[in-house]
Amino acid sequence: MDAPQPVPVAAARALLWRDLIGVTKPRVVSLIVFTALVGMLLAVPGWPPLGLLCAATVGIGCAAASAAAFNHLLDRRIDARMLRTRYRPLPQGHLKPWQVLGWAWLLAFFAFLLLVFAVNVLTAVLTFASLIGYGLVYTRFLKKITPQNIVIGGAAGAAPPVLGWTAMTDHISAVSLSLFMIIFVWTPPHFWSLAIGRKSDYERAGIPMLPVTHGERFTTLQILFYTILLVTLSYLPGLLGYGGWIYLAGVTVLNGGFLTGLVRLLRAPQPVPPALALFRYSIWYLALLFAVLLAGHYVAAPWGSA
Repeated sequence: MDAPQPVPVAAARALLWRDLIGVTKPRVVSLIVFTALVGMLLAVPGWPPLGLLCAATVGIGCAAASAAAFNHLLDRRIDARMLRTRYRPLPQGHLKPWQVLGWAWLLAFFAFLLLVFAVNVLTAVLTFASLIGYGLVYTRFLKKITPQNIVIGGAAGAAPPVLGWTAMTDHISAVSLSLFMIIFVWTPPHFWSLAIGRKSDYERAGIPMLPVTHGERFTTLQILFYTILLVTLSYLPGLLGYGGWIYLAGVTVLNGGFLTGLVRLLRAPQPVPPALALFRYSIWYLALLFAVLLAGHYVAAPWGSA
């Protein structure tokens, strides 16, 4: 039998970079960066200074990537027991823990320096509070000890629009907090829908997600409660003078889709398919909500004041 051929150095480096990028959860980070970018663009009339915009985007993105890498590192044993995550680079042995740890710290250090010296200290402090909240507090403690882990830990994931706003203005505003609240109340329906669809995975891994500890029906009722909050709070930016009729019309359509998916989940004898459908829709919901808010800011609405 022929001996296995060594992997060429260039190919090995390409695989290493692919896996290093993989542990940063690029699809999740892209949504985080987009919501932060919307916060930046809403904060100023017209177009913000290009250098500041680029520095803030890169800094916030690298901090989010660092938090994701810490999440992969701390969850590597849990990931190995879950069907959804068992093929990630660490459970598969493509990366060593020390490599991911070094990568996470490198991203964090670079992000901190960039935000402090090219943006402002407030944005740097808030960004790193979010990094610690998600990458360490949520992943290391909350995720494993309480079924309310998503609710409590959701504050870290809701921060990007505030970070984008402070990057441009060096202060927090009511509209940025309204965007924070939208993401905060969006998070439980989003993740609990996934948790219903992947309940057996969380049971296998010993994670006390709400469907595991309280059952699917109770979780669905909690999704209903937070969806009502989400629909209500989604109109806050419009009430604060941002987005104009484009946002109000767009968010109404998006809310209709969310409520339709929720009704299907409530009425379904088998909750897994509609729960996963609602989870997928919730991703598009958040991205499109911010997109129509941005469109309204530039097309239909008068400039808001920072």
